[in-house]
Amino acid sequence: MKLNKLKIGKTETPGNLLLAPMADVTNLAFRLLCRQHGADLTYTEMISADALLSENRKSLLKGLSSPKDRPFGIQLVGSSPEKLREAALFVEEEYRPELIDVNMGCPVQRITGTGCGSALLNSHTLVYEIISELTDALKTPVTAKIRILESDKKTLEIAHQIEKAGASALTIHGRKAEQMYSGSSDLAAIKVVKSELSIPVIANGDVVDEKSAENTLDFTGCDGLMIGRAAMGNPFIFRRIRHYLETGEKLEVDRTRQLEDFEAYIVLLEEHGLFSSLNLRMHAHWFTKGLPGSRQIREKINTLKDGKAIIDLIRTSCEDKY
Repeated sequence: MKLNKLKIGKTETPGNLLLAPMADVTNLAFRLLCRQHGADLTYTEMISADALLSENRKSLLKGLSSPKDRPFGIQLVGSSPEKLREAALFVEEEYRPELIDVNMGCPVQRITGTGCGSALLNSHTLVYEIISELTDALKTPVTAKIRILESDKKTLEIAHQIEKAGASALTIHGRKAEQMYSGSSDLAAIKVVKSELSIPVIANGDVVDEKSAENTLDFTGCDGLMIGRAAMGNPFIFRRIRHYLETGEKLEVDRTRQLEDFEAYIVLLEEHGLFSSLNLRMHAHWFTKGLPGSRQIREKINTLKDGKAIIDLIRTSCEDKY
């Protein structure tokens, strides 16, 4: 068995499978669905510290949780230690997450252009100031998510600054910021960081199935796995990987699985009042990707206005196609 417990601060989980924070993806309904399939810890989409402090309604919604969504972390993005501290104190009081994460890895230009995300990795001093500012002010454990840099030496320098400043764990994506999502995740670079740090290190990047999960854990020796894009429209990936790491056997997946999960997702969106706050067409694309007749399903969904009608369509599709 390779599925180990993970302890970050005072939070201990039965396994070490984490759902990555993803913009426009990891809303409460999606987190709950991933959790039902075996995710041990989930993170919200990144929330702008500036938007949170200006009481932007959409940003406030991103922090919503529920008793079934525990333990969970809230990820903040920003570049000002003072504003991040203020936003984190608000988050701690308002949402009471088990963890507060700082986004230091997003490579998207609209984020890096404001000095946030992976742009922070250009300044050791600022990275240290941000993490120490939060760890000094908060009762909640602080984590950070970074990308690798152009050399192991530079990546290690940043990682050591984060640990020295008091972070309780570090997630590292094995691509450089300029790669975006092209090329492959550099497991050797992640392994170097894991070998040097005493806090838990979580590997992120290219965990797409059972074998890649096993290989990443075996090769890097990391304490946990964070799964991102492979979970989009496919929360069942957590059940598959969990089962494989526990038993060494692969689950057979029924072809209706995606549509059944999509139906469950619609129910959760409605239950938590999130149905109108996202781009359903985009989510429908992820949940129906690769299925026979998926294009027709998405076209019909675009004309529907409520969850019941969408669920009826999904059920009809299941009966017709499978």
